[in-house]
Amino acid sequence: MKMNGAYKMKFRPCIDIHNGKVKQIIGGRLKDDGDEAPENFVSCQGGAFFAEFYKKKNLKGGHVILLNSSESEYYRQTKGQALDALRAYPGGLQAGGGITPFNGEEYLDAGASHVIVTSYIFKNGTLRRERLKEMVSAVGKGRLVLDLSCRRKGQDYYIVTDRWQNYTDVKLNMETLEELSESCDEFLVHAVDVEGKSQGIEEGLAALLGRECRVPATYAGGVHNYEDLRKLKKLGRGKIDVTVGSALDLFGGAMELDRVLREVSGGSG
Repeated sequence: MKMNGAYKMKFRPCIDIHNGKVKQIIGGRLKDDGDEAPENFVSCQGGAFFAEFYKKKNLKGGHVILLNSSESEYYRQTKGQALDALRAYPGGLQAGGGITPFNGEEYLDAGASHVIVTSYIFKNGTLRRERLKEMVSAVGKGRLVLDLSCRRKGQDYYIVTDRWQNYTDVKLNMETLEELSESCDEFLVHAVDVEGKSQGIEEGLAALLGRECRVPATYAGGVHNYEDLRKLKKLGRGKIDVTVGSALDLFGGAMELDRVLREVSGGSG
Protein backbone atom coordinates (compact mmCIF):
# COMPACT_ATOMS: atom_id res chain seq x y z
CA MET A 1 0.00 0.00 0.00
CA LYS A 2 1.83 3.07 -1.22
CA MET A 3 1.07 6.32 0.52
CA ASN A 4 -0.61 9.18 -1.24
CA GLY A 5 -1.03 12.86 -0.54
CA ALA A 6 -4.32 12.31 1.30
CA TYR A 7 -2.81 10.15 4.05
CA LYS A 8 -3.34 11.52 7.56
CA MET A 9 -1.70 10.61 10.84
CA LYS A 10 -3.57 7.99 12.89
CA PHE A 11 -3.40 6.66 16.42
CA ARG A 12 -2.50 2.98 16.65
CA PRO A 13 -3.28 1.13 19.90
CA CYS A 14 -0.97 -1.43 21.47
CA ILE A 15 -1.06 -4.55 23.62
CA ASP A 16 2.38 -5.56 24.87
CA ILE A 17 2.50 -8.95 26.58
CA HIS A 18 5.34 -10.14 28.81
CA ASN A 19 5.37 -13.14 31.14
CA GLY A 20 1.72 -13.75 30.32
CA LYS A 21 0.54 -10.27 31.34
CA VAL A 22 -0.31 -7.05 29.53
CA LYS A 23 2.45 -4.62 30.48
CA GLN A 24 4.29 -1.46 29.66
CA ILE A 25 8.04 -1.90 30.08
CA ILE A 26 11.27 -0.03 29.43
CA GLY A 27 12.01 -1.78 26.16
CA GLY A 28 15.70 -1.01 25.94
CA ARG A 29 16.29 -2.93 29.19
CA LEU A 30 14.37 -6.08 28.30
CA LYS A 31 16.38 -9.26 28.91
CA ASP A 32 15.67 -12.82 27.85
CA ASP A 33 17.86 -14.11 30.68
CA GLY A 34 15.45 -14.48 33.56
CA ASP A 35 12.64 -12.87 31.54
CA GLU A 36 13.44 -9.56 33.21
CA ALA A 37 12.17 -6.11 32.27
CA PRO A 38 11.66 -2.92 34.29
CA GLU A 39 7.89 -2.42 34.48
CA ASN A 40 5.96 0.82 34.18
CA PHE A 41 2.54 -0.82 34.30
CA VAL A 42 1.11 -4.30 34.79
CA SER A 43 -2.57 -4.86 34.06
CA CYS A 44 -4.90 -7.17 35.92
CA GLN A 45 -6.83 -7.47 32.65
CA GLY A 46 -5.92 -9.82 29.81
CA GLY A 47 -5.23 -9.14 26.16
CA ALA A 48 -8.84 -9.77 25.15
CA PHE A 49 -10.06 -6.97 27.45
CA PHE A 50 -7.91 -4.39 25.69
CA ALA A 51 -8.76 -5.77 22.25
CA GLU A 52 -12.48 -5.47 22.98
CA PHE A 53 -11.96 -1.93 24.27
CA TYR A 54 -10.15 -0.94 21.06
CA LYS A 55 -12.88 -2.58 19.02
CA LYS A 56 -15.56 -0.51 20.75
CA LYS A 57 -13.50 2.60 20.04
CA ASN A 58 -13.09 1.52 16.39
CA LEU A 59 -9.31 1.84 16.70
CA LYS A 60 -7.72 -0.30 14.01
CA GLY A 61 -4.21 -1.25 12.98
CA GLY A 62 -2.77 -1.59 16.47
CA HIS A 63 -0.23 -4.20 17.43
CA VAL A 64 -0.09 -7.13 19.82
CA ILE A 65 3.53 -7.87 20.71
CA LEU A 66 4.81 -11.04 22.38
CA LEU A 67 7.81 -9.94 24.45
CA ASN A 68 9.01 -13.37 25.53
CA SER A 69 11.24 -15.59 23.45
CA SER A 70 9.91 -18.96 22.37
CA GLU A 71 12.35 -20.58 24.85
CA SER A 72 10.84 -18.74 27.82
CA GLU A 73 8.87 -20.61 30.45
CA TYR A 74 6.24 -17.88 30.05
CA TYR A 75 5.97 -18.13 26.27
CA ARG A 76 2.86 -20.31 26.23
CA GLN A 77 1.02 -17.91 28.55
CA THR A 78 2.14 -14.90 26.53
CA LYS A 79 1.11 -16.51 23.25
CA GLY A 80 -2.26 -17.46 24.72
CA GLN A 81 -2.93 -13.86 25.72
CA ALA A 82 -1.97 -12.68 22.23
CA LEU A 83 -4.26 -15.17 20.51
CA ASP A 84 -7.12 -14.23 22.85
CA ALA A 85 -6.67 -10.59 21.86
CA LEU A 86 -6.66 -11.37 18.14
CA ARG A 87 -9.80 -13.50 18.41
CA ALA A 88 -11.55 -10.72 20.33
CA TYR A 89 -10.95 -8.21 17.53
CA PRO A 90 -10.74 -10.04 14.19
CA GLY A 91 -9.03 -7.92 11.55
CA GLY A 92 -8.37 -5.08 13.97
CA LEU A 93 -4.91 -5.89 15.27
CA GLN A 94 -1.48 -6.93 14.01
CA ALA A 95 0.65 -9.58 15.75
CA GLY A 96 4.40 -9.61 16.31
CA GLY A 97 7.07 -11.36 18.30
CA GLY A 98 8.81 -14.49 17.05
CA ILE A 99 6.90 -14.58 13.76
CA THR A 100 8.30 -16.86 11.03
CA PRO A 101 6.99 -18.32 7.76
CA PHE A 102 6.10 -21.41 9.75
CA ASN A 103 3.81 -19.83 12.35
CA GLY A 104 2.58 -16.64 10.69
CA GLU A 105 -0.55 -18.28 9.36
CA GLU A 106 -1.60 -19.29 12.88
CA TYR A 107 -1.82 -15.64 13.92
CA LEU A 108 -3.59 -14.62 10.73
CA ASP A 109 -6.10 -17.45 11.23
CA ALA A 110 -6.69 -16.22 14.80
CA GLY A 111 -7.72 -12.81 13.46
CA ALA A 112 -4.56 -10.77 12.91
CA SER A 113 -4.81 -8.38 9.97
CA HIS A 114 -1.01 -8.52 9.55
CA VAL A 115 2.00 -10.19 11.10
CA ILE A 116 5.01 -8.16 12.22
CA VAL A 117 8.51 -9.49 11.58
CA THR A 118 12.05 -8.46 12.50
CA SER A 119 14.39 -11.10 13.83
CA TYR A 120 13.57 -13.76 11.24
CA ILE A 121 14.74 -11.61 8.34
CA PHE A 122 17.59 -9.87 10.18
CA LYS A 123 19.49 -12.99 11.17
CA ASN A 124 22.92 -12.83 12.80
CA GLY A 125 22.99 -9.08 12.37
CA THR A 126 22.41 -8.89 8.63
CA LEU A 127 19.45 -8.56 6.28
CA ARG A 128 18.69 -12.00 4.87
CA ARG A 129 16.84 -11.27 1.65
CA GLU A 130 16.03 -14.92 1.01
CA ARG A 131 14.26 -15.05 4.38
CA LEU A 132 12.31 -11.91 3.51
CA LYS A 133 11.16 -13.63 0.31
CA GLU A 134 10.08 -16.63 2.39
CA MET A 135 7.98 -14.38 4.62
CA VAL A 136 6.34 -12.67 1.65
CA SER A 137 5.61 -16.05 0.08
CA ALA A 138 4.14 -17.40 3.34
CA VAL A 139 1.80 -14.55 4.31
CA GLY A 140 1.71 -12.14 1.35
CA LYS A 141 3.17 -8.67 0.99
CA GLY A 142 -0.19 -7.12 1.87
CA ARG A 143 -0.27 -8.79 5.29
CA LEU A 144 3.33 -8.22 6.28
CA VAL A 145 4.62 -5.46 8.56
CA LEU A 146 8.37 -5.07 8.98
CA ASP A 147 9.49 -3.99 12.44
CA LEU A 148 12.43 -1.65 11.92
CA SER A 149 12.89 -0.75 15.57
CA CYS A 150 16.24 0.90 16.02
CA ARG A 151 18.82 2.44 18.33
CA ARG A 152 21.20 5.29 17.73
CA LYS A 153 24.88 4.52 17.17
CA GLY A 154 26.89 7.65 16.56
CA GLN A 155 24.88 9.85 14.22
CA ASP A 156 22.88 7.00 12.67
CA TYR A 157 20.08 4.60 13.59
CA TYR A 158 20.62 0.86 13.30
CA ILE A 159 17.92 -1.81 13.29
CA VAL A 160 17.92 -4.00 16.41
CA THR A 161 16.51 -7.51 16.79
CA ASP A 162 15.71 -10.23 19.33
CA ARG A 163 13.42 -8.08 21.45
CA TRP A 164 15.70 -5.07 20.78
CA GLN A 165 18.74 -6.66 22.41
CA ASN A 166 21.06 -7.09 19.41
CA TYR A 167 22.29 -4.58 16.84
CA THR A 168 22.30 -5.42 13.15
CA ASP A 169 24.62 -3.89 10.57
CA VAL A 170 21.60 -2.42 8.79
CA LYS A 171 21.38 1.35 8.93
CA LEU A 172 17.92 2.90 8.80
CA ASN A 173 18.12 5.33 5.89
CA MET A 174 16.45 6.16 2.58
CA GLU A 175 17.97 3.18 0.76
CA THR A 176 16.87 0.68 3.42
CA LEU A 177 13.35 2.08 3.63
CA GLU A 178 12.95 2.12 -0.15
CA GLU A 179 14.17 -1.45 -0.56
CA LEU A 180 12.08 -2.92 2.24
CA SER A 181 8.93 -1.03 1.27
CA GLU A 182 8.77 -3.21 -1.85
CA SER A 183 8.20 -6.30 0.31
CA CYS A 184 5.69 -5.18 2.95
CA ASP A 185 2.52 -3.24 3.60
CA GLU A 186 3.73 -1.16 6.57
CA PHE A 187 6.59 -0.44 8.95
CA LEU A 188 6.54 -0.44 12.75
CA VAL A 189 9.43 1.52 14.27
CA HIS A 190 10.17 1.67 17.99
CA ALA A 191 12.72 4.27 19.07
CA VAL A 192 14.24 1.81 21.52
CA ASP A 193 16.49 4.25 23.38
CA VAL A 194 13.44 6.21 24.56
CA GLU A 195 10.89 3.38 24.59
CA GLY A 196 8.98 3.21 27.88
CA LYS A 197 10.77 6.21 29.41
CA SER A 198 8.06 8.84 28.73
CA GLN A 199 10.72 11.53 28.33
CA GLY A 200 10.10 12.71 24.79
CA ILE A 201 10.27 11.39 21.25
CA GLU A 202 13.36 10.63 19.18
CA GLU A 203 13.03 13.65 16.92
CA GLY A 204 15.72 12.67 14.43
CA LEU A 205 14.07 9.32 13.81
CA ALA A 206 10.62 10.88 13.42
CA ALA A 207 11.99 13.31 10.85
CA LEU A 208 13.73 10.50 8.95
CA LEU A 209 10.50 8.50 8.74
CA GLY A 210 8.48 11.53 7.67
CA ARG A 211 10.98 12.37 4.97
CA GLU A 212 11.70 8.93 3.54
CA CYS A 213 8.81 6.51 4.18
CA ARG A 214 6.77 5.49 1.14
CA VAL A 215 4.45 3.09 2.98
CA PRO A 216 2.50 3.67 6.22
CA ALA A 217 4.75 3.64 9.29
CA THR A 218 3.92 3.68 12.98
CA TYR A 219 6.28 5.43 15.38
CA ALA A 220 6.54 4.25 18.99
CA GLY A 221 8.70 5.47 21.84
CA GLY A 222 8.97 8.29 24.34
CA VAL A 223 5.65 10.07 23.80
CA HIS A 224 4.84 11.63 27.17
CA ASN A 225 2.64 14.66 26.52
CA TYR A 226 0.42 16.21 23.90
CA GLU A 227 3.21 18.44 22.64
CA ASP A 228 5.08 15.29 21.61
CA LEU A 229 2.13 14.40 19.39
CA ARG A 230 2.28 17.82 17.74
CA LYS A 231 6.02 17.49 17.22
CA LEU A 232 5.58 14.04 15.71
CA LYS A 233 2.88 15.30 13.38
CA LYS A 234 5.16 18.11 12.18
CA LEU A 235 8.35 16.05 11.92
CA GLY A 236 6.48 13.15 10.33
CA ARG A 237 4.77 15.51 7.88
CA GLY A 238 1.37 14.22 9.01
CA LYS A 239 1.89 10.79 7.49
CA ILE A 240 3.54 8.88 10.35
CA ASP A 241 1.14 7.12 12.70
CA VAL A 242 1.75 6.95 16.44
CA THR A 243 1.24 4.62 19.35
CA VAL A 244 1.39 5.69 23.00
CA GLY A 245 2.21 3.27 25.79
CA SER A 246 3.24 4.12 29.35
CA ALA A 247 2.05 7.73 29.17
CA LEU A 248 -1.52 6.76 28.24
CA ASP A 249 -4.20 6.79 30.94
CA LEU A 250 -5.19 3.28 29.86
CA PHE A 251 -1.80 2.13 31.15
CA GLY A 252 -1.57 4.31 34.24
CA GLY A 253 -0.23 7.46 32.57
CA ALA A 254 -1.52 11.03 32.46
CA MET A 255 -2.43 11.35 28.76
CA GLU A 256 -6.18 10.95 28.19
CA LEU A 257 -6.97 8.65 25.28
CA ASP A 258 -9.84 10.78 23.97
CA ARG A 259 -7.65 13.88 23.90
CA VAL A 260 -4.87 11.91 22.22
CA LEU A 261 -7.32 10.93 19.50
CA ARG A 262 -8.35 14.56 19.03
CA GLU A 263 -4.75 15.76 18.86
CA VAL A 264 -3.77 13.11 16.35
CA SER A 265 -6.76 13.73 14.11
CA GLY A 266 -6.34 17.50 14.27
CA GLY A 267 -9.43 18.12 16.38
CA SER A 268 -11.92 15.92 14.53
CA GLY A 269 -11.40 12.74 16.56
